[in-house]
Amino acid sequence: MGTPSLSPWAVLALALVLLGLRAPSVVRGQPNFIVVLADDVGWGDLGANWAETKETPHLDQLAAEGTRFVDFHSAASTCSPSRASLLTGRLGVRNGVTHNFAISSLGGLPLNETTLAEVLREAGYSTGAIGKWHLGHHGRHHPNSRGFDFYFGIPYSHDMGCTDTPGYNLPPCPPCPRHGTTAREARKDCYTEVALPLFENVTIVQQPVELGSLATRYAEEAARFIQRASDSGRPYFLYLALAHMHVPLTPPLPPAPGRGIYGASLSEMDALVGRVKEVADSHGKGNTLLWFAGDNGPWAQKCELAGRLGPFVGAWQRQRGGSSAKQTTWEGGHRVPALAYWPGRVPAGRTSHALLSVLDIFPTLVALAGAALPPNRRLDGLDVSPVLFGRSDVGHKVLLHPNSGAAGQVGEIEALRLAQYKAFYTTGGAMACDGSTGPAERHHPPLIFNLDRDLQEQEPLDVESAEYQAVLPAISRAYARALQDIAADNVSVADYSQDPAAIPCCNVQHVGCRCRGAHGAALGPHVEKRTPRLCL
Repeated sequence: MGTPSLSPWAVLALALVLLGLRAPSVVRGQPNFIVVLADDVGWGDLGANWAETKETPHLDQLAAEGTRFVDFHSAASTCSPSRASLLTGRLGVRNGVTHNFAISSLGGLPLNETTLAEVLREAGYSTGAIGKWHLGHHGRHHPNSRGFDFYFGIPYSHDMGCTDTPGYNLPPCPPCPRHGTTAREARKDCYTEVALPLFENVTIVQQPVELGSLATRYAEEAARFIQRASDSGRPYFLYLALAHMHVPLTPPLPPAPGRGIYGASLSEMDALVGRVKEVADSHGKGNTLLWFAGDNGPWAQKCELAGRLGPFVGAWQRQRGGSSAKQTTWEGGHRVPALAYWPGRVPAGRTSHALLSVLDIFPTLVALAGAALPPNRRLDGLDVSPVLFGRSDVGHKVLLHPNSGAAGQVGEIEALRLAQYKAFYTTGGAMACDGSTGPAERHHPPLIFNLDRDLQEQEPLDVESAEYQAVLPAISRAYARALQDIAADNVSVADYSQDPAAIPCCNVQHVGCRCRGAHGAALGPHVEKRTPRLCL
């Protein structure tokens, strides 16, 4: 029998294989990624974590069908630094983002920092960001300039602008003015001058935002993005940064008795995540990793509008005043709920006790995509694929916790974790519900807690004890090595300067920058040249 001849197309395909060139089918084999980041959510806000919580059936089902991480941490205890670390795999002391950006900020996440979206887009991914950004919105700091093909959301926290339906906040904030200066009402801690904008890519499509419909719109836009990406045949990366559970809360219906406003809002968030999971499953179940986590702990000064800490109450600090949640380096400030779901890859019904961080998302997704990490910089995150897939339950040996506003210089490292031990060189409490704040205190030698038997951080080890004396040298060495590594790194500096011209404004002629009509205003290069003024 003669040897069959090969067609020219077959010869070309064989040549591509022999040369090691990638064909489109290889790209389609890359997994999809959905990262859902909840805002100000407490570790105890997840029913799978805390039995008292009854409002998260979809998230609890996600935990049952995937893996729950119970020792998972945000990279900072406030918004911008935590998000910058997720998208770079680097702490704020390296990437330059040490505190929050303002509505008038000219800068953002430094442009020399490489984002996860940029790496994945280079690897062939369709990239989308939906929700809160808070890493700079002016000029090249906008999400569309940071690796995201598509953006739909609010450029910062949704309490950083007025709306016509303000929702629930403490203190309560007035609606946007409509008829000029005489209608304005100044309130402490409220933005009353400029309306909150909603963007689609670089266009303001609504100002002020209708907060009550935001969850529905985010779910719809997520579904559209997933559909478009699936139709294109490309893998996708969707970064869904929710408004929940940050104030103001806008539950869709009057809360049922006993649930309260927070509980109703938590249910809305849970349903939103459930809807996104359902859509993702319908477009590629088994090829999509969904990773849910929080950006930091609850905002305790919001009282009944703040989430549940679970057992991580920071008792030592509470005894001295102030909150031990958001903005602090106590466990309640940075230990957050986290789940991973990937049918057939991530074990179902598993609980992992590995010490993990939002920092790990960057290197892990890059590795799973078969992409390369950015050169000439050091990462704080790890590729935790072995933990994700159940082959290991070992994460970080050392995890650093930067100051986030309650005490010490923001961004500086003055608390760290070594195995089960937590060491504090500086402590302090953020503002609590009762208005108290805890004084900043320096500790030399450091306070050390054994979290294996003291999750409440109530009783530090006695400095004279054999346990303290045994662990102190290891902590001191780990701390010194970490600071030396940071000092030797390619460190960025963020621009925190402000200019009223940077405030997103749909129409400078209208009170509060209010949009009128169906069409929004595009933010092109002309925005940077606008005459500096408050958009009133």
